Amino acid sequence: MQESTHSSAVQEFGSHPGDGSVTLDGASRLLHVADLAEELGAEPVAEEARELAVRVSEGRFYVACVGQFKRGKSTLLNALVGHAVVPTGFIPVTAVPTVIRFGEHLHARIRMRDGSWRDVAIADLKEYVTEELNPENKKGVDGAEVFVPSPLLSSGMCFVDTPGLGSVFTGNTATTQAFIPHIDAALVVVGADPPIAGEELALVEAVGRQVQDLILIINKADRTSDAERAAAVKFTREVLEKRLGRPMGEVFEVSAAERMENRGSLRDWGDLLASLHRLVGESGRDLVRAACERGLQRLSEQLLAIIGEDRDALQRPIEESERRITLMKETISEAERSMRELNFLFMAEQQRISDYFVERRRRFFHSALTESEAEFRERLPSIRVGFGPHFRRRLMQLAQELSRSRVKPWLRSEQEEGERQYRAVGIRFVEMGNTFLKKLADAGLRELTRMPHALDPEKGFRVRSRFTFEDFIGTAQPPSPLRWIADVLLPLVGARRMITNEAREFLHHLLEVNSSRVQNDVLNRMQESRERLEVEIRKLLHEVNRIAEQALERARKVKEEGMPAVQAAMERLNQIERDILTLV
Repeated sequence: MQESTHSSAVQEFGSHPGDGSVTLDGASRLLHVADLAEELGAEPVAEEARELAVRVSEGRFYVACVGQFKRGKSTLLNALVGHAVVPTGFIPVTAVPTVIRFGEHLHARIRMRDGSWRDVAIADLKEYVTEELNPENKKGVDGAEVFVPSPLLSSGMCFVDTPGLGSVFTGNTATTQAFIPHIDAALVVVGADPPIAGEELALVEAVGRQVQDLILIINKADRTSDAERAAAVKFTREVLEKRLGRPMGEVFEVSAAERMENRGSLRDWGDLLASLHRLVGESGRDLVRAACERGLQRLSEQLLAIIGEDRDALQRPIEESERRITLMKETISEAERSMRELNFLFMAEQQRISDYFVERRRRFFHSALTESEAEFRERLPSIRVGFGPHFRRRLMQLAQELSRSRVKPWLRSEQEEGERQYRAVGIRFVEMGNTFLKKLADAGLRELTRMPHALDPEKGFRVRSRFTFEDFIGTAQPPSPLRWIADVLLPLVGARRMITNEAREFLHHLLEVNSSRVQNDVLNRMQESRERLEVEIRKLLHEVNRIAEQALERARKVKEEGMPAVQAAMERLNQIERDILTLV
């Protein structure tokens, strides 16, 4: 998400009580970058520069809340600002980054992808920022801002609620990754079960490479034992210190849910608030300054790449530029052919993997059924017979409980194994994509400088799990009025054994169906993730071609006007380049 704009960023200079000279200078340089970007026709760069200038002039810095879904990030932010302003829930909630900033009164607004802002009621925010009501951001919301009269935010600190990670969300993870350059500090929210791992660790590492201020929080402390939290703290600290190559500070153990409900132990809540106040007092101005410098560096690099493309296109003959683009298209076509060939190989791999997971599911079902039936027999005597329909309901609920308790943990292990199998196969596609990117780079194509140098071979599933445990509520109820009457007459007709047998059959059915659903969920995610990866490679390669064609088109228009126009265009590019280098 990009920061909000104002009609004139210059009018905002010094509006926040900070180091006015620093913010004025930084914002002025950013506005100059915006003007230069407009000259080059790079409107997205110009827009981002103006928006960052406003943020710098107001002395605002972003503290992002990062971590897996179900870590309680949204609840934590609500507790910190003292208002339930961002939606919470038991499923992955946040679909787009939501900035929580200071305001005299509570209100919210959303920004659409066309750049327009729309005021919304706090209660309606969930319609736009939650995964449930806006799955993978289908509504095209660029981001949201919530204004809160919180003393904690009154000195420029803004919290950012980022989309969480499951194994991997496609659009949501991309949105979180795209927001990383805007992060100035971070609240890293982890748990004791499970501790930090996988994609979550990769995200924290990416954030940690950019910012120094990482505040580590173990949330949901009320749900774990002291021993579990101590082990999680030790493990998380060791993993992060190894990956980041620097010591981590204090780890705060809190329960955001307890704080929202004003109950339970405070634990480290007071220390966490003190740490945030110190962050504002000791580092606030430095964080704003660093955000400004990072933005200037990032935006100037984009402009310098555009200048290089335009200059090369003006200097070389049109025919040579056309040959270069032809070479690119041939390379891209070669990549397309290779992907089609790899598809056939993947189909064979997919069949092997499918057979592998079918066998895993068979072993699980046999083991889970044996264990569940044994526990069913063990707990059966403790269930009071009483009124027949109530006895049936209690037995069916027991069957649901037993099957759920075995399928849900198994789902996690199958997802982890599915990720491993997918990476082993997907890395072939990644290597192929990186090979063609390197081929373009080795061919001396400067257009590649604006593109990622490589696809990430470690990225896991690109689609989220769709698995939901099926309880079969209808099946659990008496199948007919006559059966209900028979249940009522249970003591007279001796139907206890019949209900018990039906409950056992129901348990068998639950394990059978839900284990198959887990298997299908993993295999479908693997197939869809591979298709998404293929799309990513195609988009990346075609974007390189698009940039080169744009530079050629601009050069062709200038050359049609004659040599004086070419010389004037070159001088203009040289002057803009000098201006950019002076600014940074």
